[in-house]
Amino acid sequence: MKYITYSFIVCLLTLLFISMVNITVGQTRIEGLLYLDKTPVSIEIDKGKIVGITKIEKLSDESHPVYVAPGLIDNQVNGFAGVSFCFAGGVLDKAGVIKATKELWKKGVTTYLPTLTTNSQEVMLKNFAILANTKNDPVLRGSIAGYHLEGPYISPVDGYRGAHPLRYVRKPDWNEFMQLYEASGKGILTVTVAPEVEGAMDFIRKCTALGVTVALGHHNGTKADVDQAVLNGAKISTHLGNGCANMINRHANPLWSQLANDQLMASIICDGFHLRDEEILVFYKAKGLERTIITSDVTSFASLPPGEYKNEDGETIELTKEGRLWLPAQNVLYGSASPVSRGVARIIGITGCSLGQAIRMASTNPAKLYGLNDRGSIAPGKRADLILFTLGENDLNIVKTYVEGELVYEAR
Repeated sequence: MKYITYSFIVCLLTLLFISMVNITVGQTRIEGLLYLDKTPVSIEIDKGKIVGITKIEKLSDESHPVYVAPGLIDNQVNGFAGVSFCFAGGVLDKAGVIKATKELWKKGVTTYLPTLTTNSQEVMLKNFAILANTKNDPVLRGSIAGYHLEGPYISPVDGYRGAHPLRYVRKPDWNEFMQLYEASGKGILTVTVAPEVEGAMDFIRKCTALGVTVALGHHNGTKADVDQAVLNGAKISTHLGNGCANMINRHANPLWSQLANDQLMASIICDGFHLRDEEILVFYKAKGLERTIITSDVTSFASLPPGEYKNEDGETIELTKEGRLWLPAQNVLYGSASPVSRGVARIIGITGCSLGQAIRMASTNPAKLYGLNDRGSIAPGKRADLILFTLGENDLNIVKTYVEGELVYEAR
């Protein structure tokens, strides 16, 4: 009898221990100064989700205080760290996608949209298929939310076309687009088009019905074009102030109409080269906090050493020591070499907005625009995509990055 009682008690204790282990497995606690109000908080994570946020009296390590914020969401990543999503000049493969993602984690980007720009249908079909076959790899932990197709349905006019190759610019073709959409695993979340080109309005209506977010960019549309595009479903301007000719009419140009339309959000590049500080300030004042998104437009040249490089057409691309990436032959910028974290830090100094407001423009707003309801803020039930950082004058100094509660980067 005593033996049976003893065995029964041992079994109960064993079961209790197992249950306690099951409760604690996968749980993590992260401390930091909350990005919204700088109060010390402890964030509890379980199974990749935020399950609790507790205000605490002070951080455990007050000698090295860090902010905690939701991971950044970049809606325009053409490539990174030598990996291009766009062109045929280099071989895009699974290893490259994983490399670019891990490098972006180091910059605080936990969600991004690989962006394919104007190219041949063959190249875009191939690259979308590669991305679709890699997107759900467990190593990426859901960091790729979908894709951005920037072009090829844009203005063919120099300046408005930007660095997009003229020979591949074409009118919207729904059957062609659906081939790309299927190749992407139905993962194209947004497409940038010029509203003034033939067939654009019908294309915008069809994309909207499909659930694809339409952006206006690389265009010289009139006010009537812009307003009608918005009525047809367009929601955002792609890198407003860029993809625009250097010489424009002071009255009749695509900037005023996009700034004036309150239904249209705007993404802006705040790297110090694409827009002057006063432009950023005016755009921010016109669009306001809720309708502004900070983007990067980074390319494969981002994080590479300064120097001269060649694009797939053999044209010389220069990355200056200051970080400016440009195409000297056309005197136009060639995307950016600065991650979106730089834009977050710079917009604070330019506009006087708070850290919380800057993070909102680089995380919360894009999450809302693209229906990524499981991320973009710190709240119970959200993905534990979190960054710990200190705030520099021109960048965020990322200390740690968590994706789905997993520590994926730690500064050494």
